[in-house]
Amino acid sequence: MQLRIVDRISDLVDGVDVLLSDIWGVVHNGLESFPEACAALHTFRKRGGTVVLITNAPRPADSVQRQLRKLGVADETYDAIVSSGDLTRHYVAEHAGQSMFWLGPERDNSIYRGLDAKFAPLESANFIVCTGPFDDETETAEDYRDMMVQARERGLTLICANPDIVVERGDRLIYCAGAIAELYRELGGEVIFYGKPHRPIYERAMAIAQQQRGVATPLSRVLAIGDSVRTDLTGAHGFGIDCLFVMRGIHASEIEDIDLKDPASAKELFGHPPLALTRELRW
Repeated sequence: MQLRIVDRISDLVDGVDVLLSDIWGVVHNGLESFPEACAALHTFRKRGGTVVLITNAPRPADSVQRQLRKLGVADETYDAIVSSGDLTRHYVAEHAGQSMFWLGPERDNSIYRGLDAKFAPLESANFIVCTGPFDDETETAEDYRDMMVQARERGLTLICANPDIVVERGDRLIYCAGAIAELYRELGGEVIFYGKPHRPIYERAMAIAQQQRGVATPLSRVLAIGDSVRTDLTGAHGFGIDCLFVMRGIHASEIEDIDLKDPASAKELFGHPPLALTRELRW
C-alpha cells in the first residue's frame, strides 16, 4: 500500500466533524507556535467542526492553555484541551491518604494544584508519580536505573503522567516520563499510563466533543492528527479512528531516510499506516 501525502488538511475533512489534534510537534515545537497549523484548526472550527487538543502534557488543561497563549496560540484555535495531567490528577485524588514519590521537574507542580497530595521519599512512598526527569535538559532514563531498581524492589506502582518517550524542544529532542516508565516496565515494575496511546484520554476527548456538539460523533467522522508513531498513530488505530501524520515532528529524520513509496519501508516505520501524511499542518 502506497502512502498518501497531502499538502492541506482541507483535502481530508469533508466527512469529518471532530479533530483530535496533538499539540507539541503539530501546533508548536515548545519554543514557538506554527501559525499555519493554528489557522487550519481555526478554519475547521469556523466551518462547523470541533477541535479537541489531546496532549501528553503532565499538567492540567488550564496550565496547558496558559502555555499555548504564551506561544501565541489563540483560544479560538480549539474548543477544548484534554491532558494526561488531568487524568493523573484523578488517580491522585482517588488515592487520597496515600503518599507518593514525585519524580519530575518543579515546573510540573501545577498537576497537584488543589489536591491534598502527600509527598514522601522513595523509601516510604506508596506509589510514584512520574512527570519526567528532574532535569530533562541533561538527563535520560538511564540516569534513573538505580532508582527504578529500588522502586521495583519495593513493588511500587509508577503512574506515568506523560507516555511520550521524547518531544521536540526547538531543534532538539528531550526525554519525557515515558522513557523512565518504559525502563521501569522492562525491570518488571507495574506502570499505569495516562495519555496517548491509551484509551482513557481518547474516551475523555470524545465525551468533551459530545458536550461541545450536543450529540455523539461516530468514530468514522473523527480524525486524529499527530507526529508520533508510538503515541498518536498507535493510539488512533487502537481507538478505531483515522490519523493524519505530520512529518515535520519527532520522526522527521527517519522519514527522510526511507522511501515512502516502498510499502515495506513504510510498514517498518508506521506499522498500521496513517490515512495520509503531510509535511506540516495547513488548511
